[in-house]
Amino acid sequence: MKYTKYILLTIFAFSINSCSVYNFTGTGKIDAKTFQVNYFQNNAELIEPGLDRTFTLELQDLILNQTNLNLVKSGADLTYEGEITGYRISPMTATADQRASQNRLTIRINVRFTNKNKETDDFEKPFDFYYDYPAEQQLTGSTLNAAIKEIFERITQDIFNESLAKW
Repeated sequence: MKYTKYILLTIFAFSINSCSVYNFTGTGKIDAKTFQVNYFQNNAELIEPGLDRTFTLELQDLILNQTNLNLVKSGADLTYEGEITGYRISPMTATADQRASQNRLTIRINVRFTNKNKETDDFEKPFDFYYDYPAEQQLTGSTLNAAIKEIFERITQDIFNESLAKW
């Protein structure tokens, strides 16, 4: 009984100390102070106007909101650049009379990440995600905006995890 208090105190001290490297977003210790997101050019065969600007801003916002890094225009410790390489709508499932019952929008983005302070973290990698919707529904207006929002949330989180969270 006498030692229980010391054992619990030791366990508590180690558990608090071990958490000091991580924050609530799941990133480890980031050895950088600044980042930049260069404009992601839309090189997809099918062009959706504004997609490039929207993606660039979404990636910037995610990193700003989940880290304490400062956004700069040039000379950053961490640099994200790349291009949108795919924007494709394809049928996914068919009905008995050979018509599409569901379509899929897929967006693919090639990302080059550079860490000036730790070159072993550098990578170039494609990221993609999709949004399924009923074939009788047109992919315009609010449906298109919802699709792009969902796809970009997933892709930017995957990029964040690959570059900073190491998941």
